[in-house]
Amino acid sequence: MARLPAGPWAVLGPLLWGCALALHGGMLYPRESASRERRELNGLWKFRADFSENRRRGFEQQWYRTPLRESGPTLDMPVPSSFNDVGQDERLRSFVGWVWYEREVTLPQRWTQDLGTRVVLRIGSAHYYAIVWVNGVHVTEHEGGHLPFEVDISKLVQTGPLSTCRITIAINNTLTPHTLPPGTIVYKTDTSKYPQGYFVQETNFDFFNYAGLHRPVLLYTTPTIYIDDITVTTDVDQNTGLVYYQIYIQGGKDFQLEVHLLDEEGQVVAQEVGSQGQLKVPDAHLWWPYLMHEHPAYLYSLEVRLTAQTAAGSVSDFYTLPVGIRTVAVTKNQFLINGKPFYFHGVNKHEDADVRGKGFDWPLLVKDFNLLLWLGANSFRTSHYPYAEEVMQLCDKYGIVVIDESPGVGIVLTQSYNNQSLQHHLEVMEELVRRDKNHPAVVMWSVANEPASFLKPAGYYFKTLIAHTKALDPTRPVTYVTNSNCEGDLGAPYVDVICLNSYYSWYHDPGHLEVIPLQLDTQLENWHRTYQKPVIQSEYGADTIAGFHHDPPLMFTEEYQKTLLEQYHLVLDQKRKDYVVGELIWNFADFMTNQSPQRVMGNKKGIFTRQRQPKHAAFLLRDRYWKLANETGYHQAALKLQCLRKSPFTL
Repeated sequence: MARLPAGPWAVLGPLLWGCALALHGGMLYPRESASRERRELNGLWKFRADFSENRRRGFEQQWYRTPLRESGPTLDMPVPSSFNDVGQDERLRSFVGWVWYEREVTLPQRWTQDLGTRVVLRIGSAHYYAIVWVNGVHVTEHEGGHLPFEVDISKLVQTGPLSTCRITIAINNTLTPHTLPPGTIVYKTDTSKYPQGYFVQETNFDFFNYAGLHRPVLLYTTPTIYIDDITVTTDVDQNTGLVYYQIYIQGGKDFQLEVHLLDEEGQVVAQEVGSQGQLKVPDAHLWWPYLMHEHPAYLYSLEVRLTAQTAAGSVSDFYTLPVGIRTVAVTKNQFLINGKPFYFHGVNKHEDADVRGKGFDWPLLVKDFNLLLWLGANSFRTSHYPYAEEVMQLCDKYGIVVIDESPGVGIVLTQSYNNQSLQHHLEVMEELVRRDKNHPAVVMWSVANEPASFLKPAGYYFKTLIAHTKALDPTRPVTYVTNSNCEGDLGAPYVDVICLNSYYSWYHDPGHLEVIPLQLDTQLENWHRTYQKPVIQSEYGADTIAGFHHDPPLMFTEEYQKTLLEQYHLVLDQKRKDYVVGELIWNFADFMTNQSPQRVMGNKKGIFTRQRQPKHAAFLLRDRYWKLANETGYHQAALKLQCLRKSPFTL
């Protein structure tokens, strides 16, 4: 997947996006401007879980038609958060079925009386299936727990003197073989062991299936003729940055568009008119990853101004999109950013924390980014689902490179490869690309993690899925993360980069650290010899209980985790000179899982605890990652940034 030269790309750039994106409507992040307002609905919502035997009492009694308090008792539930760990009712901890949220909102008078204002309800994430009513009227439904959805509610809030509206959201966290991620409901029918109707949710992934309204819910406004979507791609021709844009308008056809590109000082560096075009930026500042340049993560601002004439007069809409000018390319043994070899030295993460579960939390997010910068990490994978939009924005801002992964984790059942599953997976990739296509930090899409890619239908499934993703976005490579062997992996021929998970001396030959170098060397050599593609060690690690020590190293001690990583690094240091282009530790921090005899309060493979305190391995990786940054040829930038963080554990 070599980068196209600037000449042909000048023609193909806008055409490719125009053909590829056949998505219905945009999903621009709601930003305030001279023409747009936003109001977050975070805080306490009324909440009730439907504990009835069939979990459908709420629909049978139509709880959405009247305030939730009128149909029975409610709890206060913070939004955003998972509902599982907030209360003291043990039934909620592992509840499967429908839960109900409600919030009454007082709207500004101009929103309810100005018919030239469009009012939109946006839900950042509702895990897993959501149905939404406004004032008792059904307005939308959405499947999938990790991506935003929205609906125009103008007609419902502009129909009379009411200044309030009641928002009701029913959410079902049940997973089936055809959801992403998949799961199965297993009924325990032995009445000598289980009560009548007893069932459990079984999954094939190793993190807790937290549920609820995990990300912000908000209302925002636009004019009735408005900027619906913007697609930006970039290239570089010698010292000139090329920014291709395409703008989509809804609500009318008679309009004018002005486009300005501003630098970080607010100076206009390029401008155009019309819904699509090319902006040329002489002596452009490129978007570079953290530690790869003295001034990483340079962001321009694309300011779009829409002007239209309506029967009511002139209408304007304004939207500003951050833009990073950078290129991405892949050869058989390199991953290139702006034409320079890039080595991923980073982490895998989870959206996971005490009490809040997967709920979005700004203090936690900023703490995590401070730890990433201290660590010298330049990248992470959004294992194993899309993260909050605000996470992606910080990656753009700080230069943290992202492998953006879909929730395709645990695809191990044959029935999860049928047409129904494939169709849903295609739709999820459309939603993911639509949301994250303009983030310069996103350099590669991952369509799945550890699927049973040796099953016969997996070849067609991943060939179709990867081809679809490349059609949606021809500018980025596509991969999935595998733990299969290279001979039997039927989807590997279609990826651009090989991403390998391995746990030598942990799940394989546990306790035998001495076998790691031979086994890892054999694995890496086999994969590269077979496919002649760059390789990322996308997961490796060991469970470690903070404060457990033993010498010689024993499993679960901090010494064992440290020694295991060192054995991996011996081989990776050899192979990164040839075709290994990255290493991502599993995991950044400990996280919650289902209860099992193998998990003591969750997965403990983090180099930080769940409370973000360091284990010994964090210091080992910090030394390694800063050393890797200093060896890349951009050592002056790395040294300068390291000096700003020279205290051994000061952020």
